This record gives sequence, structure tokens and C-alpha cells, in this order.
Amino acid sequence: MASQTYQLFCIGNPLLDVQVTNGEELLKKYDLKANDAILAEEKHMSIYEEIVKDYKVTYVAGGASQNAARGAAYVLPPNSVVYTGCVGDDGLAEQLRAANKREGLQEVYLVKPGQKTGACAVVLTGHHRSLVTTLRAAEMFEQSHLSSPVVAPLVDAANVFYVEGFFLTHGASIVLELSKKASAASKTFAMNFSAPFIPQFFGTQLQSILPYCDIIIGNETEAEAYAAANGLPDTKDLAAIAKAVATSPKSNKARPRVVIFTHGAESTILVSSAEPDSPKVFKVSAIDDKLIVDTNGAGDAFAGGFLGAYVAGKSFDECVEVGHKMGAMCVQLVGPQFRWPKVSVL
Repeated sequence: MASQTYQLFCIGNPLLDVQVTNGEELLKKYDLKANDAILAEEKHMSIYEEIVKDYKVTYVAGGASQNAARGAAYVLPPNSVVYTGCVGDDGLAEQLRAANKREGLQEVYLVKPGQKTGACAVVLTGHHRSLVTTLRAAEMFEQSHLSSPVVAPLVDAANVFYVEGFFLTHGASIVLELSKKASAASKTFAMNFSAPFIPQFFGTQLQSILPYCDIIIGNETEAEAYAAANGLPDTKDLAAIAKAVATSPKSNKARPRVVIFTHGAESTILVSSAEPDSPKVFKVSAIDDKLIVDTNGAGDAFAGGFLGAYVAGKSFDECVEVGHKMGAMCVQLVGPQFRWPKVSVL
């Protein structure tokens, strides 16, 4: 019997989110912005113990690509999505496995014995979230894992690939090889900018992979950071920034590049390199303020819904709408989670 294969293959940093509310004092103490994502520096390391000691914490399965993969798995039939990343052999990894199983996401982790699974402090203030990540085992991912007997057939069988920008901080060469392979085989490769610091400080890595990307997803702050880092004239014009990304050099010219920028409750912009001067604008249905629990993982939920719909053969317009539905569902729950029993969004 042939082994199980999956249409969508996702790769990223598996993290357990440690989430707290009313974190205004933490923002001040640790010099954090209300709506940002950063890698923890030495000055941030005590935050992980402090929030567990002094705040009521909620543990939620996290990691940008893993969140999106669970979102896509929620949308699609069972055994459609597989995810890989590097974890330790600890209780945190077990919590991630349990969350993935519930959503129907198959994982093929690289496990590093004796190492700790990565964690993300999620500091919520009102409807904003500040993410502070310590990668730990996540940055120990090895290229050889993708060519291992278990994982190599999954890479070969997948038709769509997705990677978070965060992975570029340590695994750019891995993403480059995977994206080149996908492009050469005329498979779809999608990447998320993930955070402003990726285009700001990892622009070289980003630009090396961009030629092999068919779908780029980001939000307005990431788009602005890309514009500033690449000398674009207007760092606030999302349609113009999307056009610049869409029309940058591409290896597989047979498939247009599509760029999608979300903007919270504002409209979502989509630009295709096939029609770069005809941006599409999609309204976001407003949600009553009282129904919003938190916004952690909302962008990943959008990406997961978008990818799930894409794998299901929907048009890009429909993909955006499914992304919006998943984002709306996510903000009404704690952290990057989805409603149970399952709600059909396709």
C-alpha cells in the first residue's frame, strides 16, 4: 500500500504561545510595541518566567506556519496538509501534537533530544498583540530532514508549499532549495512576510527566495517595512507595494505571482503580476467589538483559509473570502484557534 501523501506541505518554527492579557506594563518594561513580532534578545529573556509567575497565562499551539497549516487543515478534507519544523522532546511539543491532531494536521517534526521546544510570549493589550519569540529547538532544523525517508516522499508528492518569513532568520538556504525545487516542477510556492523585521533585516534572504514564490501574503506593517527597505516612493500605498512585489523577477514565468496584503479590519488588497495595474480590493466584514477576544493568530488564520481554499481549487477571490472567514473566526476565540464542532467555510 502506498504511504499517505498530502497536497499542502508547510514548514516553519513550531512554538507554544504563552498568552497574557492586559499587558501594558510588560510593553513598557520590555520596550515592546503593541502590534509587533520580534525575536527575543537578552533583555527579554526574563519575560517567559515573569508572565507565568505574575499573570494568568493561556497556553496555545503557535508558530506562524503551523497556525496557517492548522487553518488549512480545518478547511480541507482529512489528510490534506502536512507540517514540519524542529521541536525538543518535551511537554511543549506534546501540546503542539495534540492541537495539530484535533485540527487534522499531520506533523513530521524533527525532534532534538535534550532541547526545549520554542516558545512565544504573546502580550495582549486591547485588540493588539505583541509577540516575543525564543526559537530554542526551532532554529535547529536541518536540511537533511527534508530528504529523510519519511519526509522526502511528502515533499515530492505535495503540490503547494508554504513557509513563514520567520524561518528565514535561520533556514534561508533550506527555503531556497525547497522553493527552487517547487518552481522547477511548476508547483505553487507561497511565503508570508510574517513580521516587519523580516523585510527590514533579512531582506537579502527574502530577495533570494522571492523569484521562486507564486503567492506572497503579508499585512500592512510588513508591506510598509518592505517598501521602506526597498526604497519605494510611498510606504503607505499598499496597492503600489503589492504591484512592486508582484512584478519583481520571477523564475517560473508561466504562473503569475499573486500578492495579498491584509489590513486588519480594513480592506484586503490583491495584486496579480498578470494585471499589475488592476488591484482588487476586498472589504472585511466588521465584527462587533464585544465579540473580539484577541487578534493573536488572525493573520495566520487568514493565510490558512486562503491556502485551504487554493488547494481546494477555488478562485483567488474566493480564497480571500475564505481567509476573511477564518480570520473572523479566530479573533472571536483565544489565540490561533478555530470553532468546534467544525464550521464549513468553503
